[in-house]
Amino acid sequence: MASRALAVWQNRQVVNLLVRRELKVKYQKSILGYAWSLLDPLAQAAIYFFVFGVLFNARVAPGGEDAPGGYALFLLSGILPWMWMSTALNDASRALITHAKLITTMKVPREIFPLAVVQTKFIEYLLTWPVLLLFVIVLGGQTGWTLLWLPVAIAVQFVFTLGITLFLASLNVLLRDVQRIVRILNRVLFYSSPIIYPMFQVMESERIPGWFKTLYEMNPLVGIFQMHHAVWFPTEQPTQFILWSTVAGALIMFVIGYLTFRRLETAVLKEL
Repeated sequence: MASRALAVWQNRQVVNLLVRRELKVKYQKSILGYAWSLLDPLAQAAIYFFVFGVLFNARVAPGGEDAPGGYALFLLSGILPWMWMSTALNDASRALITHAKLITTMKVPREIFPLAVVQTKFIEYLLTWPVLLLFVIVLGGQTGWTLLWLPVAIAVQFVFTLGITLFLASLNVLLRDVQRIVRILNRVLFYSSPIIYPMFQVMESERIPGWFKTLYEMNPLVGIFQMHHAVWFPTEQPTQFILWSTVAGALIMFVIGYLTFRRLETAVLKEL
């Protein structure tokens, strides 16, 4: 693994080239350009705010009191990083197929193609930050030392997303049904993670059995999105159990994805 990581690092210019090409192709013939990357999460946030914030009067903090910034900021701080992961998973299934000609003609580590997908979506996520900061200013959001949760959340999410991308990219070449499965997986992961609802609503519910709550806490995405929310909402800071489960889950997912990618590499090359 160390030698392959070194090879990827030595070919980092190729990764950067793939990322720049993807962004250029995506926006070059678009009137609004990268603004389209903002409209989708903003539209989703508006819909969920109307349904849950207005119709059902959703609360962010326990005890019936809203945290600073309110539910709108809570939604946006969860949906923006979710779009990074969701779009990466959608593109993961075609990461190798799209670049089949390059893969079979260039002598480069094949891991750079799934890596380029994750990195491209990460840059698009960074481009949405001005909108989030605008909402923070308008809605009166505040932060302090809790801002330190942000780099931790990004690092863990990057590792977790890269692991899933490596896994799906290689598997989809051999089993084309994977692309359809990803659509279902995206919905399941979205609603099984505290993105549009705060964690305490699950943990304080009397209708949810204890064993399910324990399994829920072990979902790596739970800790990742708690950390994203915790930047602006201190009540959302993950417990030690959730934090370590998240880090361990992300590392396990990365190892599974990498080993699967390497194991299927020969078969994938033959299929391409």
